[in-house]
Amino acid sequence: MQPDRIEVPTLRRYLVPFDPKRVPHSFADVLVIGGGIAGTRAALEIDPSLRTVVVTKDQISQSNSAWAQGGIAGVLDPLDEFSSHVADTVAAGKGMCDQDVVEFVVREAPERIRELIRYGTAFDEVQGKIALTLEGGHSHARVAHALGDATGKEVMRAMHQRAFDSDNIDIWQQTFTIDLLTRDGICCGALVWNPNHGRTFVWAKQTILCTGGAGAMYRETTNPSIATADGHALAFRAGCDLRDMEFMQFHPTVLYIAGSSRHLISEAVRGEGAHLVDATGYRFMADYNDAMELAPRDVVSQAITQQMTKTAHPCVYLDLAPIGEERIRKRFPHIGKMCSDFGVDITTDRVPVRPGAHYMIGGITTDTDGRTSLPGLWAAGEVTSTGLHGANRLASNSLLEGVVYGLRCGQNASNLALDQSDNFTVPPLISAPGIAHDSDETLDLTDIRNSLRSLMWRSVGISRNEPDLQTARQQLDFWANYVCRRDLAGPVGWELQNMMLVGRVMAAAAVARQESRGVHLRSDFPETIAAAARHITVTATETSEHESA
Repeated sequence: MQPDRIEVPTLRRYLVPFDPKRVPHSFADVLVIGGGIAGTRAALEIDPSLRTVVVTKDQISQSNSAWAQGGIAGVLDPLDEFSSHVADTVAAGKGMCDQDVVEFVVREAPERIRELIRYGTAFDEVQGKIALTLEGGHSHARVAHALGDATGKEVMRAMHQRAFDSDNIDIWQQTFTIDLLTRDGICCGALVWNPNHGRTFVWAKQTILCTGGAGAMYRETTNPSIATADGHALAFRAGCDLRDMEFMQFHPTVLYIAGSSRHLISEAVRGEGAHLVDATGYRFMADYNDAMELAPRDVVSQAITQQMTKTAHPCVYLDLAPIGEERIRKRFPHIGKMCSDFGVDITTDRVPVRPGAHYMIGGITTDTDGRTSLPGLWAAGEVTSTGLHGANRLASNSLLEGVVYGLRCGQNASNLALDQSDNFTVPPLISAPGIAHDSDETLDLTDIRNSLRSLMWRSVGISRNEPDLQTARQQLDFWANYVCRRDLAGPVGWELQNMMLVGRVMAAAAVARQESRGVHLRSDFPETIAAAARHITVTATETSEHESA
């Protein structure tokens, strides 16, 4: 599969000016950026003799991994087969999956799940065995879950406890990674910031990037507010290619109550038997796909969007009555509590839902070892494009990918770091300054961020077309010319600059894919074209700063 290649200018190499003579330095053998399932699993694999630093921009408990409800997929039932899990993954990916990657990850799944149990994860059980549920796109019940509908919370509790108990792992919370540091085309650590110590250079023999996704770039999303595509952006500025960035997965069922924050309603609700109905009470999914509510996410999201248009109603509804009250209370305690806070009783009331941005399928191109195109840099989890998900991720394959590739990155980075000398000379990096923040009118960063998220939702959302995408590109370029060239003072500004850069990359990739495939729906190119089953790779150009004096 030969990639199509397009270019997007970064406008600058580093977001802030710096001089190593004026910034404190710290040294690690391995630097892990991100504390979700991929980053934590990577850190746990580093040799105990090596100093490992894990950097998270919020509390370590805040991540897409910890917010995951449904579960982790794996062939655990003797009646299930690896070939079935592989086939389901490939079918969901709509011709874009890497078959070898899918085989590798699926076969790793049972052992990785058993490993999570050894870490202390308490998966739900039935008669002493792991309880397995069915989710959309799966042909067999193979999704292990915990705490009913709070799997990520339980998995990360166990993994984080093990990391905190490890003497060689230092965890720096509420520490924002501004940029990767490179010298002569090699990654050698990162520039980070926290409110207590300001900026710090963290020099590392090997760096592993596990920063998660980009859902917060959209007005409607299941993601926490921290999911601002930071890892995608800083890797792109450092020279890594981004691949398949047009593929943002929209989860079909997000709680929709005007004025409230958005909350995920797990795929497992439909897997257990809930029906989707429109404003008139009509169960509509049979009009769109024979699998009805258990069709893959892209199909269900697009069907809901079309049904909302037909009924001129802002949402559709989940009817959980077919599941039964006792089963609902036992299986979905978290969702039940969340909905009750808004006056919705999921045992009797229909739950208002609509799609929201959920999972960034595109990302940094990696090989099966987790190696990026930048020497010294590895990557795992949602920040990557491994070839597992293709054009649409199969439900509950995300935690699986994170733990499989986190382990692989940890192994490889550890082995290389063990062979590298402790003698390290700080390279004479100097970052050129941008436009001073106060050189012009004060920027209302919150207003710009809200405008960007609304623009992405309208024009680079579930349904796309050439005029809207070009409008989005023009608007993003306009904003970038006066936002991204400035030296901003803290995480709010740096997140906005990252979101703006990645938004420009996503819009450019969406323009380039002139077909509909998986999560990428072009109303002006509605057909899937067999010959177009190829990756779109975005390369950074026109960096205007120097790396060294």
